[in-house]
Amino acid sequence: SVVKITCVMCSLLLFGGLAAGIVGMIFVLLKVAARYPDKQRLTGEEFFLDGSKTPPMDKEPTVDLSIIIPAYNEEQRCEWLFMTAHCFLDVLSYEIIVVDDGSRDNTADVAVHFAKKRKLANLRILQLIRNRGKGGAVRMGMLSARGKQLLMADADAATDIRDLPKLLTKLREIETAMYGLVVGSRAHLVNDAVATRSFFRTILMYGFHFLVSFLCVKTIKDTQCGFKLFTRETALQLFNRMHIERWAFDVELLYIAECLKIPVAEVPVNWKEVDGSKVDPLLDAIQMARDLLRIRALYMLSLWSL
Repeated sequence: SVVKITCVMCSLLLFGGLAAGIVGMIFVLLKVAARYPDKQRLTGEEFFLDGSKTPPMDKEPTVDLSIIIPAYNEEQRCEWLFMTAHCFLDVLSYEIIVVDDGSRDNTADVAVHFAKKRKLANLRILQLIRNRGKGGAVRMGMLSARGKQLLMADADAATDIRDLPKLLTKLREIETAMYGLVVGSRAHLVNDAVATRSFFRTILMYGFHFLVSFLCVKTIKDTQCGFKLFTRETALQLFNRMHIERWAFDVELLYIAECLKIPVAEVPVNWKEVDGSKVDPLLDAIQMARDLLRIRALYMLSLWSL
């Protein structure tokens, strides 16, 4: 009958569409997963702006601490962090590596001027030819560092650099066979954040935290604080494996650390909201949700390897 033929045709179309969708999803996953982590330096990125060559990460450390500051269009904000760090860190042998992530403003020039004005040989600027994203910039800085411990810090200095000793102490407590990672945490400030944020941003915050916990990282409450301290060996293992280069890269780092059984701890830090954020609440939330699904699916299917 006509009804039966119509039902059969609809069923074929339905299952054909599902099959095409599955094939298309597999194709997309394979295409996304085919590339290895993008660690390739473009011409010129193997040198700091002072002309010195970036050292290989597998060399022995020559300073106690490297501070990696990813910077994209930060000419108005980054000098404050340089001043704070240099005033506070006189007791350590250290270096600061500013990674200019393809900025369109004068971020690199501001950093160079500050280094010359203060005669600071330990402030180095690595200028990337193209914008890689925050995760990509942090990776290039980490793989160019000379420190025994490596600190990731945001250019806006939202986290108080004076909290660094707490992270160093905790790292010494948990370090095992040269491995360890300490995460600065704003989890204790969540109630204050809810009180001051819009309802929409609060919904996005809770939704993101749920997805992170459900899909990827269960042991850390605040994965996104830009204040993390790594041992040199930990940074080498994590950043050489990391694929995500945008905002969700922190989650992938912690996911890899959990899978590799690297000791991880969370330490409360002082943090303040700073104007000038580059985050778009809606668009970046969509991208981060997509990246969380990529992390879970591609590692689970062994398309990305540990």
